[in-house]
Amino acid sequence: MDILSKLQPPKGATRPHLRVGRGPGSGIGKTCGRGFNGQGSRSGSGGMLYFEGGQMPLQRRVPKRGFKNPTRARVANVDVSALEVFADGTEVSVELLREQGLIKGRFDRLKVLGSGPLTKKLTVHAHGFSKGAAAKIAAAGGSVVVMEQRPAGDEAKATSAEATKD
Repeated sequence: MDILSKLQPPKGATRPHLRVGRGPGSGIGKTCGRGFNGQGSRSGSGGMLYFEGGQMPLQRRVPKRGFKNPTRARVANVDVSALEVFADGTEVSVELLREQGLIKGRFDRLKVLGSGPLTKKLTVHAHGFSKGAAAKIAAAGGSVVVMEQRPAGDEAKATSAEATKD
């Protein structure tokens, strides 16, 4: 067990401060390891960050493409044909889709798309439905339930609010 007042860095982890400019015998006297002339030899003028001595800097040489929105709403999509795995008369929810492995990872909205056939009567809960998906679910005798949509990034707030209720 370590005593906090006696903690020390491991041997060899720290080195003594380098004393430059203390005569030719030290190996780093006179110019202090900075060379003779030029920008790097001057005090306080080490140059700008990412400055490459007049060469075009890397961040300006590399091509830029597109834009990635950090506050975008992540949408999980499920095709109507994937809902065939459920039994007739099932209420399909986000939790049930997760258990079945049809949706994975984090997302803000769930949208049902109309690709493929649907023959079973299901009640589907989702944040959004394409026109084709809603028509196919209704044609099979099922119903669609549009869930309320929370703004992106509201997941953590909702979980903490639910935790304080208990």
